[in-house]
Amino acid sequence: MVIALLAAGCTQTGEEGASPTAPPVTTLKVTGSTTVLPIAQAAADSCMNDNTTVDIQVTGGGSGVGVQSIGEGTADIGMSSRDLKSDEKTRYPDLVTTTIANDGIAVIVHPSNTVSGLTMAQIKAIYEGEITNWNEVGGPDRIIVVIGRDSASGTREFFSEKVMNREDFVATRLEKNSNGAVKQTVAQTPGAIGYVSLGYIDPEITAVPVIVDGKPVEPTVENVVSKRYPIARSLLMITHGAPSGLAKEYIDFIVSPAGQKIVSDEGFVPI
Repeated sequence: MVIALLAAGCTQTGEEGASPTAPPVTTLKVTGSTTVLPIAQAAADSCMNDNTTVDIQVTGGGSGVGVQSIGEGTADIGMSSRDLKSDEKTRYPDLVTTTIANDGIAVIVHPSNTVSGLTMAQIKAIYEGEITNWNEVGGPDRIIVVIGRDSASGTREFFSEKVMNREDFVATRLEKNSNGAVKQTVAQTPGAIGYVSLGYIDPEITAVPVIVDGKPVEPTVENVVSKRYPIARSLLMITHGAPSGLAKEYIDFIVSPAGQKIVSDEGFVPI
């Protein structure tokens, strides 16, 4: 069944009349969110393994890059971990979004950190610079090193809206250009705090439970599905107009049962 779905998902074969010994290769350019990137790359690998006449090129850069690239026609699909902004909708009125997965944003610390949980208000206060030592929130006597994302990041945009209420981040935070870079920095910095997509949680860092109504809620797939975990969002593929051709086949594959298994395997939440 999976093989059949894969075959049905990405079947672009190029122009009619092509030589049976050397069929033309059709290229699909996908760019944007580093959160969506692992799903997109794994799906691309599956499609290309199944069909040698397609070349799906997946690159990161952030959600802002994804929106701009599809809006200006330098990519076939943009990836985003946030909704389109109002000015983007005005600038690029023909963009169409497709939800391909859901996700939670985990607040992460160094494995040596003993903090047992944080409220949304405490997370906000840390990122505003009002709380500066872990001992103020039940952790060790250690200065907090605040790690954030760069301005192109959809994860930063969502975190700013959901956690910070659009208020300013502390000026001394260190900005990183990807989920992977945030995770690596936190893993190497005992006093650090950062935020990453669920798919980037591993034993190198510790995901901190968010305290909701006095109870700690772990950042897990199950808690995102049940809507208990408060920092959750949709992951999007963006096209110029309704998806068509290879772009449609690729997106259709990702939302198929086989594609949604990839979503689960990568640590994200199926739609």
